Amino acid sequence: MNMTVSQDNLYLLLPSKMSWLANMLAEDKGISIVKAIKTLYSSAFYARLADESTKLWHLGPVALYEEFISEYSPEY
Repeated sequence: MNMTVSQDNLYLLLPSKMSWLANMLAEDKGISIVKAIKTLYSSAFYARLADESTKLWHLGPVALYEEFISEYSPEY
């Protein structure tokens, strides 16, 4: 069994990470979960997360959220 994360299988890790992030964003900013999901998936942050070479997928939910807020937080 191949246990190596690559660009070809990274997509398997992303939904759970995005779920955590969307819930944190919705709660923190007081927005709907739908708006939080749309915001995250349409961001440059998601493009970076989906790129295996950035190694952002190594980070846990809180660290990812802090990264999103510090660099890519939309204007609210």
